[in-house]
Amino acid sequence: MKSIFSVPPCLRGEAFVFIFIFLFALTSPAQQPAKPWKKIPVPQLHAFHPREPIRVELPNGLIILLLEDHELPLIDGALRIRGGSRDEPAAKAGMLDLYASAWRTGGTKTRTGDQMDDQLEMKAARIEAGSSADSTSLSWSSLKEDFDFVLDEVVDLLEHPEFRQEKIDLAKEQMAGAIARRNDDTDEILRRESTRIGYGPDNPYSRIPEFSTVAAITREDLLAWHKNTVGPNNIVLGISGDFDSKVMEQKLRAAFAGMSKSKPFPKTEITFRDPVPGIYFIEKEDVNQSGIAMVHLGIDRRNPDYFAISVLDELFGGSISSRLFSRVRTKDALAYSVGGGVGAAYDRPGLFRISMSTRSGTTAKAIDALNREIALLLKSGVTPDEVRTAKDSILNSFIFAFDSADKVLAERMSYEFYGYPSDFLEQFRAGIEKVTPADVDRVARKYIHPDRIAVIVVGHAPDFDRPLTTLGKVKTIDISVPKR
Repeated sequence: MKSIFSVPPCLRGEAFVFIFIFLFALTSPAQQPAKPWKKIPVPQLHAFHPREPIRVELPNGLIILLLEDHELPLIDGALRIRGGSRDEPAAKAGMLDLYASAWRTGGTKTRTGDQMDDQLEMKAARIEAGSSADSTSLSWSSLKEDFDFVLDEVVDLLEHPEFRQEKIDLAKEQMAGAIARRNDDTDEILRRESTRIGYGPDNPYSRIPEFSTVAAITREDLLAWHKNTVGPNNIVLGISGDFDSKVMEQKLRAAFAGMSKSKPFPKTEITFRDPVPGIYFIEKEDVNQSGIAMVHLGIDRRNPDYFAISVLDELFGGSISSRLFSRVRTKDALAYSVGGGVGAAYDRPGLFRISMSTRSGTTAKAIDALNREIALLLKSGVTPDEVRTAKDSILNSFIFAFDSADKVLAERMSYEFYGYPSDFLEQFRAGIEKVTPADVDRVARKYIHPDRIAVIVVGHAPDFDRPLTTLGKVKTIDISVPKR
């Protein structure tokens, strides 16, 4: 005889789960009211003590940082060399981009870049060159067993670069293509032009390559740059991965101890001034939305207010819980994206910059909203809950920013490069924890200056909700690319 509880085989799993839940509910004690989530105690964060790299300084001035990581049989390395695009001649803007490209692809005196590529690919290894405003670099990665081979290639590139003319010509053509297309993207225009206005068009941090400046660069320029910058006393070298530090130190001593010192690379003296306040407009006819930026000078990270500024930035425009995002984007529905804050660079003032994108038909209204939020911040200040949330966001995500040896090493290399204390990472967390609402209010009023702000707008003026002249005097910026 069939049981009254019989169920088809295809439903027996579901029936079992249902019966289990039903019986559990019958035998469970009466449920207590849910505890309000805000009353749930939050445990203290664990102490943060990242592994310290071993620091070695060779007699020729080369700084070496070694950080072991035995999780995978890989070894990564990077050389950071003083001197970057801010130091190139204005008449040859783009030289450092060209240098980095032709350095790696040009190979060495005994091996072309293509031959080097073939051998590295066979070993699943890589070597890459790069450049930035204040440095050039070589970085590489390989299996542990191939490290010696890759290190020999890196040393060869340092000591015997060839900068073959055909690779220089190829890089110039690629750069010319990028120059021709540089006004295709609204976000790129906004980033570039807000930087130029924020720092000033003649500031080295504002330079952009033109057809004429790239054409003026010669192979001799690249060789001379290499000779003047690549000296051991101008280099910070970092190695992370699966190795024994004592053995690695001996290998690096053998590879680099023979390099002769060069003249210390001189730091370019740069004057920074706030932009001329006002409205700057860039016409772009082929878009149905506008890019908006507000800029003036920010601070550098040596400023004792850096930690309070970091909390301010997170609270005001740094995340989806920030004021700008929750009010201008979510509540007002005026932005596709919005964010920003008081920028802080390692060795120069960053830019206070707020950026957003909005529909063409809400351009002026969106600028009004940004002005409103800045005024409200400076007049009414911040709340303890906002500050607590911002601090928690920074501190809770802190460990993920430095959860691997290569991330920690990269940060330590920056401290070494710019002359910061080796424990600045620990100082940052401790500094964030001490920030109070009064600190945030104070730095907001000290470092955000509505009367110094330059407003940059990229978009199609006929589609705006009202003329930009209703916001102030407008200066039109010509971004057309000069002909070749």
